[in-house]
Amino acid sequence: MALKRIVLRDFVIVSELELDLESGFTVLTGETGAGKSILIDALQLVTGARADTGVIREGASRTDVSAEFDTPASVRDTLQEAGFDNDGDTLLLRRTVDTAGKSRAWINGSPATAQQLRTVGEQLLDIHGQHAWQSLTRPDAVRGLLDAYAKLSTATLTTLWQDWRQAQAALTQAMAAQDSLQRERERLAWQIGEVEKLNPLPDEWDELQSSHSRLANGQALMDAAQTALQLLEDDDNNAISLLNNALQQLQSQAHLEKQFTDPVDVLASSLAQVEDTVRTLRGYLRHTELDPQGLAELDERMSLWVSLARRYKRAPEELPALLATWRTELAQLDAASDLEGLQNAEKKAHAAYLTEAKLLSKARAKAAPLLAQSITQAMQGLGMQGGQFQVVLEASAQPMQSGLEEVGFLAAGHAGSTPRPVGKVASGGELSRMALAIAVTTSQLGTAQTLIFDEVDSGVGGAVAETVGRLMRQLGADRQVLAVTHLPQVASTADHHLVVAKQMSGKVTLSTVAAVLGEQRVAEIARMLGGEKLSSTTLAHAKEMLQSGA
Repeated sequence: MALKRIVLRDFVIVSELELDLESGFTVLTGETGAGKSILIDALQLVTGARADTGVIREGASRTDVSAEFDTPASVRDTLQEAGFDNDGDTLLLRRTVDTAGKSRAWINGSPATAQQLRTVGEQLLDIHGQHAWQSLTRPDAVRGLLDAYAKLSTATLTTLWQDWRQAQAALTQAMAAQDSLQRERERLAWQIGEVEKLNPLPDEWDELQSSHSRLANGQALMDAAQTALQLLEDDDNNAISLLNNALQQLQSQAHLEKQFTDPVDVLASSLAQVEDTVRTLRGYLRHTELDPQGLAELDERMSLWVSLARRYKRAPEELPALLATWRTELAQLDAASDLEGLQNAEKKAHAAYLTEAKLLSKARAKAAPLLAQSITQAMQGLGMQGGQFQVVLEASAQPMQSGLEEVGFLAAGHAGSTPRPVGKVASGGELSRMALAIAVTTSQLGTAQTLIFDEVDSGVGGAVAETVGRLMRQLGADRQVLAVTHLPQVASTADHHLVVAKQMSGKVTLSTVAAVLGEQRVAEIARMLGGEKLSSTTLAHAKEMLQSGA
């Protein structure tokens, strides 16, 4: 069991529908125009197909589609990686589209994106449409079928291809730009040489300014220190003498007044600090003298800083960072102009690509005849006795992202005819049957537990139609199969039968889907055989078909 339940609200011409689905092979039948493909369209929407306001039932504000699945192990891993709840055995997908074109999606009740629905849906459903043969003319689809059959992944090859192309582009660009690169390199090297003569260091500009300011004001600084010394110690009424007198006065009476204790301590501390200050100032004056030569040297170096800063339109303090930037750019240019290094990188990337591509080619060559044999065998039971199917590999004109060969399908619809490209097979019926043979063959490869066939049996009938039905029933033995069909031979072989019908509700046409059993199913098969007017003959034929198909 895989798809358990689908619920539609205001979808196309369906007002409300809640449908439980069974395992095995289920067919959907109904009159032309009844909307047999509505369920498939709804499933495509809820598994991430492009949202369109055209799916909203006329007069409704939005459409709402939900689908409930069993949760396979592979999907559990996907859900866990994306951060969705996956504790239960049931997976619920939901999608809404309103008349403004806004689409919303949920996975197990948590908001999701359409891409996340697609990622999950690809692991749940495998849909084969009635125009499936058209994809057989597309090289990418043909190659994809062969790779799927051979269980090959091109992810690694794609990465190696991109690496090689990037290495090629870097080499080509470097070769084309050698002259301009050399000119740019020479310009940078000259600029770097100019600034390196100065060798500006980080934070040096601030230190230069500070030192220059100190030397330029040397006399004023010395005068200030000398004046402070006089006030603190040399004058008759200096600060030290005054502090000493105040301290002695309080100390002499401190034994009588406890409140003098704190002032005495403060004065003693202040006196000690002033004496330290005096020693510091005397040391400063002893070791400091005017330095006109040092000032001139600072003037000269600061002048160089300012000159270079003006030349390159930068603030002086930005010169160290500018030099570092130029050095980085020069290193990058050196790397870009290293043709030998770029050539070696391109050769290495090419060799890695070729190694992986040849492994894929070998695996494809091994799988191609096996796939052709399987499809040829399926064709024999679809009214194409003696028909052949070939999978051909031809070396491509140049290496491609997908590998070193083109993959093509050739087919002959009957014995004695020459296999030709599938797209040139004349009969539409043959094309449909080939597509069905491929679908049946390749469907057994996928991991999806639900296979859906949307009128892929168009263009066939009689004994071939019976074979189609048996093939689908065979698939339904271990996979859930849903098929939209107009053939009574196919419908009669199904395990379950759903009928899609139109009915008028006022002035509005609505579509319904219901399971049919017993006489109702006989009547539906009879309708498919002979039209709306049921005769005893068609009813008897329908019963016979159901009995033989059971």
